[in-house]
Amino acid sequence: MPTLNQVMVNDKAGRSFQTVLRSVLRQDPDTILVGEIRDTETARIATQAALTGHLVLTTLHTNDAIQATTRLLEMGVERFIVAPSIIGVLGQRLVKRLCEHCKTEHHPDPEELRQYFYWREGAELPVFYIGAGCKHCGGSGYAGRVAIHEFLKVTPQLREAILHERNYDEILGIAVQQGFHNLRYDGFKKALRGLTSLEEVILATASMEDD
Repeated sequence: MPTLNQVMVNDKAGRSFQTVLRSVLRQDPDTILVGEIRDTETARIATQAALTGHLVLTTLHTNDAIQATTRLLEMGVERFIVAPSIIGVLGQRLVKRLCEHCKTEHHPDPEELRQYFYWREGAELPVFYIGAGCKHCGGSGYAGRVAIHEFLKVTPQLREAILHERNYDEILGIAVQQGFHNLRYDGFKKALRGLTSLEEVILATASMEDD
């Protein structure tokens, strides 16, 4: 790709994440893509680069987008660096995609739906879909994957919450007030569109039962 330079990490040759990132910063790039933040030193360099006008794109392994902020703190990056350095976090999980050749309409039991949805009395319940299984999907009812997402926009209010040591639930509460929707919300939307099944979304987001 024009104007893009890639450097492979090779610890045996002395090209660690940290040394490569320092070298990259000396070239003053507009955007830096770090494959993954795996240690404290890389986290510090990446966040400090973000504070000096660079757009830093990277990945972290966490349960959800909110925990990306606490993960950096756990890695030893100071709050006064974490709070202003993050502008947004995109969380993603993959769920099974329904087979287009055999998916059929499915009407779950209303009592089952009440665990996740609410509706006005007399309203028509939505239609979901399941895979019946066919030769195209090997009888599984699924073929391929589809991603479900959540996006956390780090607003001034959220920066203040991080700086003042608010806990996970408090940060989540502020985010929800400002329009944040979690992975399960996006998963349900994709289930209603027939891209995946309700069961698959619930299974993939089981850790959010209490949210």
